[in-house]
Amino acid sequence: MMYTSKRKFYVVWEGRAPGVYDSWEECEAQVNGFPGARYKSFGSQADAVAAFRGNVKDDLEIFRQIGAHKCDIVNYSAFPEIRLDAIAVDGACAKNPGPMEYRGVKVSTGEEIFHMGPLEGGTNNIGEYIALIHAASLLARNGDFTTPIYSDSKTALAWVRRGRSNTTVQPNNKNSKVIELLRRADTWLANNRIVNPILKWNTELWGEIPADFGRK
Repeated sequence: MMYTSKRKFYVVWEGRAPGVYDSWEECEAQVNGFPGARYKSFGSQADAVAAFRGNVKDDLEIFRQIGAHKCDIVNYSAFPEIRLDAIAVDGACAKNPGPMEYRGVKVSTGEEIFHMGPLEGGTNNIGEYIALIHAASLLARNGDFTTPIYSDSKTALAWVRRGRSNTTVQPNNKNSKVIELLRRADTWLANNRIVNPILKWNTELWGEIPADFGRK
């Protein structure tokens, strides 16, 4: 007889990047070797999100009192319904590397909030990562600590979790602007913690992310 393991979801309350994760590998990366790590597995995403949300409300109140640099990244690997109050971000690149651009839009209306590029010498991953940081820093400057940010990029989300980018692109005469933006994004993330929920866009269920450039 064959047995199939039930899917589990993991809540990390104390770790490198507190949040809800849908695999043990992602959870382990946040808690392994982290002093005072607190985490737990749940049998459903709904239970995991509900358990984690109890801490999110408290964190937001602390955030308002002591400032953005004291807060942790909130990262949901999936979400059952589209949050219309969110910002969606995406990047595009004609080749790898090549002319890169990125933008952020309102999910509810598609209105463009920011747009950078095209800039020579970038990649999709770099553009999607910088777009996430751009959105987070913009919200922080505006004192908005609740608006979610959607991204469909697993790589960009992984870079945010680890606290810096991990590109193999080397600086050269053509990509100086891209590298400057990437370093600024890394510096911002090193000195600030994101409290706004970062949500994974479910392309399979919802279609292309609203910030998509439509060039696939």
